[in-house]
This record gives sequence, structure tokens and C-alpha cells, in this order.
Amino acid sequence: MSAPVDIQSIQQWNDILEASTEAGKTIIVDFSAEWCPPCRAIAPRYELLASKNPHVQFLRVDVDEQRQIAESFQVTAMPTFFAIRDQDVVGMLRGADPQGLARLVQKHGGPEPGVAETQKAVL
Repeated sequence: MSAPVDIQSIQQWNDILEASTEAGKTIIVDFSAEWCPPCRAIAPRYELLASKNPHVQFLRVDVDEQRQIAESFQVTAMPTFFAIRDQDVVGMLRGADPQGLARLVQKHGGPEPGVAETQKAVL
């Protein structure tokens, strides 16, 4: 079971971004704040999506603790979710929208490695 990684530093952020790019993994980032009620409301859904999609890297960035990262993404509302692939933003969702978050993960997370080949062989 996979859980979101809480980003503690810019170095950790950069290391994970680089490793995910090398591994061909999509990253889904939750920009949130401890004091934000909508952020707390959607957190269990985010954790559930992380556990069901181990082929996707889920990160959590507290905008108060990691201001430089949040500012670089121009985060102005919480929660804000970004899908990142090969260090490029490929999708974004603002607000605590469980269905929208699931769609973001589904659209940009892609199939689990090896699944597409298996499905093609079965067809």
C-alpha cells in the first residue's frame, strides 16, 4: 500500500521529481494547508487514491511550510492538485472535488506498468 509523501524540503522535492522522471512515473501533488477545512475533508480520498495507484507518485506540500515550492506553482487556493509527468505540469485541479481528483489521477496517471501490454495480449 502506497501513501502520499509529505515534502519536507526543496531538496527532497527535486530528488523525487528527478527519480519519478527517470522511472517514468506521474506525480500527483496536493498543495494544502493544515488550517484548511476543504484540505482536511479531501485528504482521506487523496490517501485512498494513493493506495489504489501505486504506480503513481503522490506528494503532499504544505503551502505554509514549503512556500517556495507553492509560489513556483502559483498556488492561490487550497487544495490545489497538479499532475506532473517528465517534470512538466500536465493537469491541474483547484478545490476539494473528489470526482475531479479521481479523473485527474485516471487521466494522467496512466495504466499500471505492464497492464496495457497484458490487456492488449488478451484482446
